[in-house]
Amino acid sequence: MLQYTIRRLIGMIPIIFLISIVVFTLAKLMPGDALSGKIDPLNSDPEYIEEMREKMGLNDPIHTQYFRWIGGVVQGDFGDSFIHKRDVMELIGDRLPNTVFLGFTSLMITYILAFMMGRFSGRFAYSPGDYLISGINYLALAIPSFVAALVAIYVFSFQLGWVPATGSIGSGVEPGSFEYYLSKIKHTILPALVLGTMATAGYTQFLRNDMIESSRKDYVRTARAKGTKESAIYNKHILRNSVIPIITLLGFDIAGLFGGAIITETIFTYPGIGYLFVESVNSRDYSVMMAITMMLTILTLIGNLVADILYGIVDPRIRLS
Repeated sequence: MLQYTIRRLIGMIPIIFLISIVVFTLAKLMPGDALSGKIDPLNSDPEYIEEMREKMGLNDPIHTQYFRWIGGVVQGDFGDSFIHKRDVMELIGDRLPNTVFLGFTSLMITYILAFMMGRFSGRFAYSPGDYLISGINYLALAIPSFVAALVAIYVFSFQLGWVPATGSIGSGVEPGSFEYYLSKIKHTILPALVLGTMATAGYTQFLRNDMIESSRKDYVRTARAKGTKESAIYNKHILRNSVIPIITLLGFDIAGLFGGAIITETIFTYPGIGYLFVESVNSRDYSVMMAITMMLTILTLIGNLVADILYGIVDPRIRLS
């Protein structure tokens, strides 16, 4: 297992290098110019702009700019934000806890709901309850996430007034106090519910179908022939084997914690990584945009590795070497 992990980590290096070239090239091909964030609006003299371009190295050849950027990335320096006038890593560090809290909360909602509904549908397949759950799942798959977010805001924030509609913390709340954490939960619960419930449908159907397929296998027939209780058959044999693929998907959800909340964070104006990424794209803040893209790329690669390792741990038939 250790040798396999080391080989995979070494194999990530050329992939990350190639992706960095693509990310840098696409950023430079985008219309607009991030220099506008550095220029004084009252001083738009062409000579001043050219001087700023030369000072920032924007007139250098593209390969020179790339190697200067990637050299800083290797040392953990992604540059400064043109818009926020701050170090990129400090800016991301301020937004990261919000996204992590939102992501893990939504992930817990997804797995709990998917396990409960998938287990029920798999055991009582083709029953009225199964058809009801399938209908809810198909409805969730058909509704765009931004529509679900707007409906949730209208119902739970505007009409019922249960939770706030925007932001991540209330105004005038002292950091570290009980009211601070309570306010943070209130601001996070609605986007987490939208993000978590919308992702439940696929997991539910996956678990249901796998349980139905497993219930028809020979080892289940053998267990029934031996007189094993039906509840024990489903809990110890069918469910245990069917839940393995769901567990391995946890590795892929690592990147989803950060990248999957872009639309939800934008609609709720939730100050996380996703909302910061949209801001950086709209304002041509290339340093922030490239840093977030590289971070999501690395997390995706790590997620794939974690998924493979989990698969080998939970399924004794799989051996990684």
